[in-house]
Amino acid sequence: MVRFVNVQNLGRWAADTGLEPLLRDLTTELEGHFQRWPLFDKTPRVGSHSQHGVIELMPTSDGITYGFKCVNGHPINSTRGLQTVTAFGALSDVDTGYPIMLSEMTLLTALRTAATSAMAAKVLAPVNATTMALIGSGAQSEFQALAFRANLGINTLRVFDVDPAAMAKFERNATALDFDVTLCGSVEEAITGAHVVTTCTADKKNATVLTDEMVTRACAAGGVTGLHINAIGGDCPGKTELDIELVKRGSVFVEYPEQTFIEGEIQTLPHDWPLTELWQVLTGDAVGRSSDDELTIFDSVGFAIEDFAALVFLNNRLDGTDYYDEIDLIAEPADPKDLFALLPVKQPATIS
Repeated sequence: MVRFVNVQNLGRWAADTGLEPLLRDLTTELEGHFQRWPLFDKTPRVGSHSQHGVIELMPTSDGITYGFKCVNGHPINSTRGLQTVTAFGALSDVDTGYPIMLSEMTLLTALRTAATSAMAAKVLAPVNATTMALIGSGAQSEFQALAFRANLGINTLRVFDVDPAAMAKFERNATALDFDVTLCGSVEEAITGAHVVTTCTADKKNATVLTDEMVTRACAAGGVTGLHINAIGGDCPGKTELDIELVKRGSVFVEYPEQTFIEGEIQTLPHDWPLTELWQVLTGDAVGRSSDDELTIFDSVGFAIEDFAALVFLNNRLDGTDYYDEIDLIAEPADPKDLFALLPVKQPATIS
């Protein structure tokens, strides 16, 4: 039998654990896996692109456990009353090849994305940052806010979205969670006075959500000298959020360069462009933020090791709980060589 965590049970587990304690612990789990980064198999995710989106497979293994996530990204879905992103994932035992756990990963991906952002910000954001701007207030926004409060103590939010209904939704949810929320009329207004800016927009196009000139003006107007940009919306070829001149001015940190050059903000830059892999900062092999007035950019596209960490984190917390079901996913005939015996095939009548 294989453990199966459905949407309802994942939601119960998260609510019963408490979202902020969960996000703190998940961030710590991610840090641990990033610190053993060289042990993992690594490959850019395999994507099947269509007119309106992409379906991707994200596999990795540490030699003991294998994990994968299957995920889509369809920005058009928001106009269809559907989720932009849905996902499921699994863990298997490398030694036997047998599956261990199957889980929904739409909610789990939202949690791991927010925890990954917070993990990066802990080493890249200005010291004593108090205010975050959220550009895009869709499905990921509340998770980002909670992860940053849980890990960095940021409680003041400035928010802009082109969809007023999305901003109203976020204000309702975030106010109930005791955040200090200011809804803004433009991107520039939202980032003025912010020490951290998270961009999380959905359009599958080369957008310019933040320009270099805009950021310079907003920092000057808000009296901010150092800024951290958490760019998480650009996650497939041809989809970006930042003005390339802004990217060139900042210190850029990535998950896996081979994937980020395909899908991230740096996809139009030469492959010898100077950047730092985040795992190297977490192991102490590279410097994160080097000065108070530095512009740092986490060009995050999401990587399989993050999903692996989230699945392991979840699986390790299922023992002794009712947050999972067991499903009959493994064929186990009495004789391993007689798989045919599991088929309810009627034997032909004996001819006398």
